[in-house]
Amino acid sequence: MLKGIDHRLNAEVLAALRAAGHGDLIVLCDRNFPAATVAATTQIGRPLLMENLTSAEAAAAILSVMPLDTFVDDYAMSMEVVGDAGQRPPVQQEVDACIAKYDGRDRPTLQIERFAFYELAKSAFAIIQTGETRFFGCFVLRKGVVPPEEVVQVTP
Repeated sequence: MLKGIDHRLNAEVLAALRAAGHGDLIVLCDRNFPAATVAATTQIGRPLLMENLTSAEAAAAILSVMPLDTFVDDYAMSMEVVGDAGQRPPVQQEVDACIAKYDGRDRPTLQIERFAFYELAKSAFAIIQTGETRFFGCFVLRKGVVPPEEVVQVTP
């Protein structure tokens, strides 16, 4: 165990979040997403698992340590509901609430059409697959920066 780190973040996910740089994409996907296929083209090359968590639980853990990009409007995106582009299912509302809590920006994630989402996900740094069973529990988070005053300096 580590102090100050959400216990739901496993070593592989923490390593990927740490290694990702400003602007890199982190895909958070549900159980139905073709994670292994899409992850083959990412920097990590395979899906990372947070399989006992919902999308919102995984988002909360990730956002407890990873800032979102403040320089762009597409800092958080979600897969558009097929056949009803305006619908915001509960799973997306829950992740939106996590983003508002940890990031402070209170607006729905930008919607991306299903196949466009798959294409964007192929360019991600990492694919993190959750245990989310509800449809359209797929998100893209764009990593931001940690300001110098928030970097922990340890003196010997």
